[in-house]
Amino acid sequence: MFDVFSEMWSFAFMRRAFVATTVLSASVTPVGAFLVLRRLSLAGEAMAHAITPGVVIGFVTAGLSVMSLLVGGLIAGVGVAVLTALLARKTILRSDASLASLYLIALAAGIFILSAAGSAVPLKSFLFGSILGIDDPSMMLVGGVATVTLVSFAVLLRPLIVSTCDPVFFEAQTRRPWIVEQGFMLLLVLNLLAAFKTLGTLMAVGLMILPATAARYWASTITGQLALGFVFALASCWIGLTVSYLFPETPSGPAIVLVAGGFFAISAGLGPLGFGGRMRKPATAVETKPTPQPITDERTP
Repeated sequence: MFDVFSEMWSFAFMRRAFVATTVLSASVTPVGAFLVLRRLSLAGEAMAHAITPGVVIGFVTAGLSVMSLLVGGLIAGVGVAVLTALLARKTILRSDASLASLYLIALAAGIFILSAAGSAVPLKSFLFGSILGIDDPSMMLVGGVATVTLVSFAVLLRPLIVSTCDPVFFEAQTRRPWIVEQGFMLLLVLNLLAAFKTLGTLMAVGLMILPATAARYWASTITGQLALGFVFALASCWIGLTVSYLFPETPSGPAIVLVAGGFFAISAGLGPLGFGGRMRKPATAVETKPTPQPITDERTP
């Protein structure tokens, strides 16, 4: 096994892949954790598709450059997030219906623009990423997004915890609660764009959600879920890259997400808050509905 790792580290592209996925794991972990806690897991998937027209326009106009994809995807993602909030506040539609409608329109528009432009787009790279071929600009993008995300969470962590645990109290005590909501959605879009060049549109959300849901079966505090989610995400990336190296026909992005899915399955079966914990509880004469495990944190007021 040591020989395998030493052989992998002898290749520059493998070293770059390990570094990029390590930084990406630290960046997407807090975003994924709060997506799960705020019951916005499917919203993350919707936003991954909502950035498609911006990414496609950036590709058609300037090719697969990091700046064009970043600017185009950021405009599309932020635009969908802002429109979703406006429709939810000003019309009868709720935020989930508004987001679903807008992301479907955005996805269709992206495919239409791509077809109308007639460009020979590497579709596999768009869907599954190219982590083994990551270049210097993409590495800088991942590092920059990770820095912005971690610094932003240092500021937003307490408001996010309060708004997640008690949204009514948070809105009553905060003059502009939408700033925290939109700031979190902006971080989601940035991390999706950072993961786009490495894992692709289909796999990017998997690294956010699966480690977070796996950690939820083991930890009942937010800080515990953040720490354990990072461990699961990092292990998924490293094991997935190793599997793709040992089996060259295996794409790296799906391998990483499948390993994360394995951690989720194990956690659901053996975790104290999963099936294993419920089966270990002593049987009672009268079966009662279990009380949901509360989310606690020492910093919550």
